[in-house]
Amino acid sequence: MSSAVHRRAARAARAARAPLPGLFGPLNPPFADYRGRRVWVIGASYGIGAAIARDLLGRGAKVALSARKRDLLEKVAGGDPEALILPLDVTDVASVQAAAKAIGRAWGGFDLALVVAGTHVEMRAHPGPVAGGPAAEPDAPHWNLAKARQLLEVNLHGVLNCVDAILPVLGRQGSGGIAIVASVAGYLGLPKSLVYGASKAALINFTESLYGDLRPLGIGVYLVNPGFVDTPLTQKNRFAMPALMKAEDAARVTLDGIAAGEFEIDYPKRFTRWLKLLRLLPYRLQFAAVRRATGA
Repeated sequence: MSSAVHRRAARAARAARAPLPGLFGPLNPPFADYRGRRVWVIGASYGIGAAIARDLLGRGAKVALSARKRDLLEKVAGGDPEALILPLDVTDVASVQAAAKAIGRAWGGFDLALVVAGTHVEMRAHPGPVAGGPAAEPDAPHWNLAKARQLLEVNLHGVLNCVDAILPVLGRQGSGGIAIVASVAGYLGLPKSLVYGASKAALINFTESLYGDLRPLGIGVYLVNPGFVDTPLTQKNRFAMPALMKAEDAARVTLDGIAAGEFEIDYPKRFTRWLKLLRLLPYRLQFAAVRRATGA
């Protein structure tokens, strides 16, 4: 093929790409409401994911609910005829792919996929109990390689497994969107968040890159960074959680942000703004501020 033909093909490809957002306005295409939208919520059995699924059903969406335990998903769905129950394990590639195919058979595709699945384990770099050594607190969050790997398997590799099933559908459609729930713990290193924070930092970076690749193709990409939300996972925390939100409020803010076409949806603002400010400080000041604020 001649260079002139190559240039014409490149120009045609650029012309077919979705217009990029300007300096002002939403980074993703907004939409009016969720009525009739086909939405896949992965991690819908409890916490933010369950609240999002309930909220969507209340807004008139068709919702596919996925997580490991069918009984919990059915409880969340509450018998709603617009709910599709699709159990899966995000660490099992085959089960994620099977759920995506089931949605294809039922709906022909989906308009939005939210990857909310994740877990949390408190961990610090302190050595664990050593035989013959001094006594240690039995529940102290110490370094544990097996738990660290398990955390990454769910929070990072599990999300990648979901994205692998979602991308072909959005690519064929040339439309729709994907939202990935990370955490403000990915903004900077925090006590007791040694590996959890690293997994969320990776998701933030991944979603930013995903936006650059998919938005020009007409596909929306949304990054959700919650602060502390009252869920079964955070109820295990043994420290004060500033600006703690209800899961229902987190779901509403998340869905409203996606509908408005935002890229990053972070909450509560009175907490996330302080963390973003800390991230801008030189490390000497950042470390001192974190230590002072947390006492750790």
